[in-house]
Amino acid sequence: MPDDDLLRKVYCVLGMPIDVIGMPSVLRDIEAAAATKTPFFISTCNLNFLVNSQSDPDFRGSLRQSDLCPVDGMPVVWIARLAGVPIKERIAGSDIYDALKHKPGRPLKVFFFGGAEGVAAEASRTLNAKSSGLCCVGSFYPGHGSVDGMSNDEIIDRINSSDADFLVVSLGAKKGQTWLLRNQRRLLVSVRAHLGAVVNFQAAVVRRAPPFMRKIGLEWLWRIKEEPHLWRRYWNDGSALLRLLFTHILQLVLWTWWLRVKYERDEQEFVITQAHNDESITLGLSGPATARHADEIIRAFSDAIATGKRIIIDFSNTRVIDARFLGLLLMLRKKLKASGADPLCIGLSAGLKRLFHLNGLEFLVACEKGS
Repeated sequence: MPDDDLLRKVYCVLGMPIDVIGMPSVLRDIEAAAATKTPFFISTCNLNFLVNSQSDPDFRGSLRQSDLCPVDGMPVVWIARLAGVPIKERIAGSDIYDALKHKPGRPLKVFFFGGAEGVAAEASRTLNAKSSGLCCVGSFYPGHGSVDGMSNDEIIDRINSSDADFLVVSLGAKKGQTWLLRNQRRLLVSVRAHLGAVVNFQAAVVRRAPPFMRKIGLEWLWRIKEEPHLWRRYWNDGSALLRLLFTHILQLVLWTWWLRVKYERDEQEFVITQAHNDESITLGLSGPATARHADEIIRAFSDAIATGKRIIIDFSNTRVIDARFLGLLLMLRKKLKASGADPLCIGLSAGLKRLFHLNGLEFLVACEKGS
């Protein structure tokens, strides 16, 4: 498990951090977090997560503060690939859970929080009825109250006293992510994730779609068959996706392609320079800041963080960036969040400003005279 967010292979897609990672690595990270009692917040980015992240700053913040964001949902896989992200596979939350059940060695202890009344308790019973890589050490149904009401000391103490390794939350995406972010410093359970459908699948109150439907991106259709009330959510998400397609996705893909074609053919050498004063360090980028140069960017960001100064990134001599660079920028911001100072970006061309805007990162762009 990387102890440095800059070592994650993260890309930025429409403002969300997306980890390019395979299932074996996901499982290793989870087991390492459980073994070392290290907080490990997983957000599985599906279409509903993407849609919520566009309109809800707190929800978007929960993704950016996560320790792992695998892609869960074929629409997000397709969008990421169009944006140049080398996603090889969808890693759904339910697939992670199933893989943990089948892993050898010491079972991880799981706690189910949420779901409909009685479902978490039934999930606990069915999980413990068979020997597997997971065992349930507790469950709790909090009702339909507010996030504040679900964050009282009694509930948090009950979860912590279970000595669980893995907290599976099922409160609905927005409420679940908000609850996890609100209580991230109070929870002692190492691995935490909102895996809404997992509790239903484990309790066998809902059947999961056959593998072929998952593979071709039609799991949502099966979910509607199993849970008809979900049609409204999928309708809203689908409608929002169509709007995003014309307002952001197509523009993002075209801008990325155009900048790459126009400037990257020059094969200009990539260089990062440093300039210091008493309060800040300025990193001057020259050449294409892309995935090919991720190692140099990581080293420069790490060195800049070590100075403890305000970090300014000057784009005056670069015209090409990609989703990998923006992913590293999100990780840089995450590491700086404790100090309350965002990195500041200056000298961006009109094209790069457009990419920042389409990815919801315009708050990192300095207001420069004449711009």
